Amino acid sequence: MAKYVRRFEPNPKQYLFLKSKKRHVAFGGARGGGKSWVVDAKAVLLARRYGRPNAWSPGIKICIVRRTLQDLEKNHLEQLKMLIGSWAKYNQNKKLFTFKNGATIQLAYCDNDKDSDHFQGVEYDVIFIEEATQLQEKWIKDIAASIRGVNDFPHRVYYTCNPGGPGHAYIKRLFVDRLFQGNENPEDYEFIQAKVTDNKILMEYSPEYINFLQNLPPKRREAWLNGSWEIYSGQYFSLINDPDHYDDQHFTHVIHPVTIRKHWTIYRSMDWGYYRPFSVGWYALTEDGILIRFKELYGVQKSGAESLPNEGVEWSPDKVFQKVLEIERSDQVLRGREIIGVADPAIFKSQTGVSIADTAMECGLYFLPGDNTRLNGWMQCQYRLQFNETGVPRFYVTTDCPEFIRTVPMLQHDEKDVEDVDTEGEDHIADEWRYCCMQNMIKPFVEEPEYRPLLGADPLDMFAGR
Repeated sequence: MAKYVRRFEPNPKQYLFLKSKKRHVAFGGARGGGKSWVVDAKAVLLARRYGRPNAWSPGIKICIVRRTLQDLEKNHLEQLKMLIGSWAKYNQNKKLFTFKNGATIQLAYCDNDKDSDHFQGVEYDVIFIEEATQLQEKWIKDIAASIRGVNDFPHRVYYTCNPGGPGHAYIKRLFVDRLFQGNENPEDYEFIQAKVTDNKILMEYSPEYINFLQNLPPKRREAWLNGSWEIYSGQYFSLINDPDHYDDQHFTHVIHPVTIRKHWTIYRSMDWGYYRPFSVGWYALTEDGILIRFKELYGVQKSGAESLPNEGVEWSPDKVFQKVLEIERSDQVLRGREIIGVADPAIFKSQTGVSIADTAMECGLYFLPGDNTRLNGWMQCQYRLQFNETGVPRFYVTTDCPEFIRTVPMLQHDEKDVEDVDTEGEDHIADEWRYCCMQNMIKPFVEEPEYRPLLGADPLDMFAGR
């Protein structure tokens, strides 16, 4: 249940945002800075102030955009209803607030190119792009191009943002690096950095949120807690070789082989590839929910791929599965065990009528389609790498898996979508690790709290002007 605070006390950074008159204003840079709340407050301020100038003209037209409709409804709809009260009516079908003075606040979402095309031909006076870095650069530009009302109202675009996401590079260029191009006027852009420590109300009502941020993997912690825009230039799984966590000259997550107990659940996870390495990993899930990778098979399906492991070996699908079956029948741990298989869902598709999964079944091996949601999957991997208060993670890999130890720590952030792994890297083992983690989803050690303070006082009594 969300915590509601009936008072209006903008912190200094929120105050700067509410008073800014720049054409492009970005707010945020870290988690917990009170972004959604200040967007709703500013939208209501503008709508209340700028009604229709005469009986034949509309009032100010405002739009709040997020990536999905679910995000809009969760983070804005009820909050706006409480802020607005009887000053406006809400049309559920149109997702539109219409104020008594003729002003409107439209709720809109943009999750693909088709959604962004809907903004063509539509005019707004003010647009708020919430979590702008989660949108692609093209979408952001298409949305911002809708600011073209012919009137005396303010014409602005407000962006809230955190480091990371498809729009990271674009927002960073404009507001952090201030590297302007073409007709971009530096005088039009303002960035207001806000951190969780600026949000005194959140610190008062949800002090555990600081612990949540401090317990994140180092690079994500630097972004979400300190608002660093530089952290996504390198290693993706930074915690797996964090120099603060060594054990017997190995990284903490890397351990010597352990006894796999009979009551632990065994998983076989696979990522397939043509002319690139395939990967099969075996995992044990303990009664405490700890995942241990203890065996692997890594190779190339067909010859012709240079500088890859097992170069020149002809790994046809049936040969791969025969080798997997041989391992499971001969290995002391795997022999006679019930094994749950999970694999890239692409192996269940075929243009010839016989899929890779069909070939596996003919060999006596069965797989479930894995969840291939990339960003959620990588977060599940990151959650397993987290250390609890006693320094224990929820994932280990044994020294019997040298290819995992070699490839996964070397993976980099994608330059365009910095929350994703760069697919140009050797990511095949990481992919099948991700499928197994998604099969056994966990929560971070401290969850992000829901928090939405409310406007209690009339905003126009506190803020005047544009």
